[in-house]
Amino acid sequence: MSTTKTKTRVALVYGGRSSEHAVSCATAAGVLAAIDKDRFEVVPIGIAKDGRWVLGGGDLAALALAPGHVPEVDGDGDVRMPLSTRDRSVVDVAAGGAAAALGEVDVVFPVLHGPFGEDGTIQGMLELADIPYVGCGVLSSATMMDKHYMKGVLSSHRLPIGPFVTLTDRQWATDPEAAIRAASELRFPLFVKPARAGSSVGISRVERPEDLRAAIEVAREHDPKVVIEQGIVGREIECGVLQGRGHEPPRTSLLGEIVVETGHTFYDFEAKYLAENDVVLSCPADLPAGDADRIRAMAAEAFEAAGCEGLARVDFFYTENGEIILNEINTMPGFTPHSMYPQMWLATGMSYPELITELVDLALERRVGLR
Repeated sequence: MSTTKTKTRVALVYGGRSSEHAVSCATAAGVLAAIDKDRFEVVPIGIAKDGRWVLGGGDLAALALAPGHVPEVDGDGDVRMPLSTRDRSVVDVAAGGAAAALGEVDVVFPVLHGPFGEDGTIQGMLELADIPYVGCGVLSSATMMDKHYMKGVLSSHRLPIGPFVTLTDRQWATDPEAAIRAASELRFPLFVKPARAGSSVGISRVERPEDLRAAIEVAREHDPKVVIEQGIVGREIECGVLQGRGHEPPRTSLLGEIVVETGHTFYDFEAKYLAENDVVLSCPADLPAGDADRIRAMAAEAFEAAGCEGLARVDFFYTENGEIILNEINTMPGFTPHSMYPQMWLATGMSYPELITELVDLALERRVGLR
């Protein structure tokens, strides 16, 4: 007597309204190509830049991010996710009003980067419907997306962070000179960043006080709230963290190091996603064993301090005198096959397809609602 094995249905949600739309598309292409198709049936759902949810296709080349090609979600239809706990059925409403049932999904894998996806918004929607999903919950997603609040959480747990100031929209509108004076008290060079963006979008390195105003305006194109950080001279070290199974502690990967060799003053968007030979991603990073152990322990501590679940990448600076400074936590780090997070886990012994499976399994194990 034969039995039919039912595959787990995974809604892969990508694109989104943030400035990291193209990066999310590239991540989706990587996941679609690598996911275990014997275990999982994928329902690809793209979110257009105007917020429309549309049924995605299987053209992986169209989703790839490459020189001369910036992917973007487009298409007709109106995919609607369940908003109650009664069922998990997904429906696609065509332009003429006819509804096509796409069936129930068991879990959602949101590979969204930046605001309106990585910041707790979609996580809250899924919590309303009791749908399991990959990655961090509402609170940790929201606080780690906002660099101002992230630094507050980390410092409250006595984790080492660098000097910074925050500039709100009201402060810039009412007294921009005071804001520039406050930032100028930090030691140059400074890094001016949108408070709630990632992938190095909108970030400027500032060497002189007279260049601050222009850098702030560039950051404000992506977020009215801006964080200005004092530059730290040190190596950029990263650690991948995975939630432990059950009540086990978080797991940490071998450490990775980013070395920007030519053409960039820092690890900017082009260096991350478009440059072929300008950046070297080294894993495992060449560090004294004791310091490597300290960084991995600190990454796990930061993961728990932030209330993270599923996955996160924790970024550090490592100075020439061995000082370790925590830079930030990314709750949905770059996740293409060539991104640092999967590469660190590959070096640790977990392949990209295995990592995808592990994340989906963690999501299915975790109870929904309050936990």
